[in-house]
Amino acid sequence: MAKSKALQLELAGRQVRLSSPDKIYFTERAETKLDLANYFIAVQEGILRAVRDRPVTLHRFPGGPTGKHFYQKRLPERHPDWLQSVPVRFPSARPANLLCPADIAHVVWAVNLGGFELHPWPVTREDTDHPSEMRIDLDPQPGCDVGMVREAAHAVRAFLEQVGLDAFPKMSGSRGIHLHVPIERRWSFTQVRHACLTLAREMERRMPALLTCQWWKEQRGERVFIDFNQNLRDKTIVAAYAVRPKPHAPVACPITWDEVDHIEPDELHIATVPSRLAEHGDPMAAMDHHPGGALDPLLDMHAAALAAGVADAPWPPHYPKQPGEPTRVAPSRAKQTD
Repeated sequence: MAKSKALQLELAGRQVRLSSPDKIYFTERAETKLDLANYFIAVQEGILRAVRDRPVTLHRFPGGPTGKHFYQKRLPERHPDWLQSVPVRFPSARPANLLCPADIAHVVWAVNLGGFELHPWPVTREDTDHPSEMRIDLDPQPGCDVGMVREAAHAVRAFLEQVGLDAFPKMSGSRGIHLHVPIERRWSFTQVRHACLTLAREMERRMPALLTCQWWKEQRGERVFIDFNQNLRDKTIVAAYAVRPKPHAPVACPITWDEVDHIEPDELHIATVPSRLAEHGDPMAAMDHHPGGALDPLLDMHAAALAAGVADAPWPPHYPKQPGEPTRVAPSRAKQTD
């Protein structure tokens, strides 16, 4: 088959190149790279709400979803002169410029590189040190069913309401549910992580058969893991309306709380989400005008736990060792080296 000619798409007043537009990306319905680009154009209201003016890491699949893939954090040296970026610092303190989308042209530029799974930081370009949201990643471990994830989401929401916080749910595009919690922009990444750790520990205390905050996989069992470390600098979750690399092109799609108990993840893909958004709007639109909640109750609980001698939880391996952090060795390995 002859290689398809690249297209020039006019988007937001820009010319965006799309190479190999006829290449099949998603095999279940034979959707092409052009279909993928058209999907993002159709849902630009939602995807731009998720990524506009935020530093973005690209999970790239240059040869399509079944090929090699990697995370690209720094903006490529060769890029259009209109492309916007934002300077950030990684946990190592090294500086970098990351893609900072301003319009749909930026998103489709990323799609052309195979970067259809976008991962925005929880900050905006105006202040890259203070998150605008806490992100709660409900990650079902092997053996969990969808009912357990739904129950976990409702339970976490109820606790958040007790401490004065709102949450907006999103199907992850895989097996989990993400909760986006708007907060005031006055806490550091570390403080937001401490708040989420406190929440995770309290949820495990309340519902130990369903929820876990155990960092080591060998200790989680068949439970839903609350990944508190996703709130650290440079840690991200997939953007609302981004696409996951599976044959049916699932979408990380915002939903309402009324939908949590009955919507099926496989219903949300690039062939269905555009009409859903056009008909019902974006369930996360209310976040645009949310004043942001306070983390003080959770941080007070965290301080009380530290005062009582409760140790911090392990941090990811590429972060500097933290004061009061326990060993970063899995319990089974620690026993072998004793």
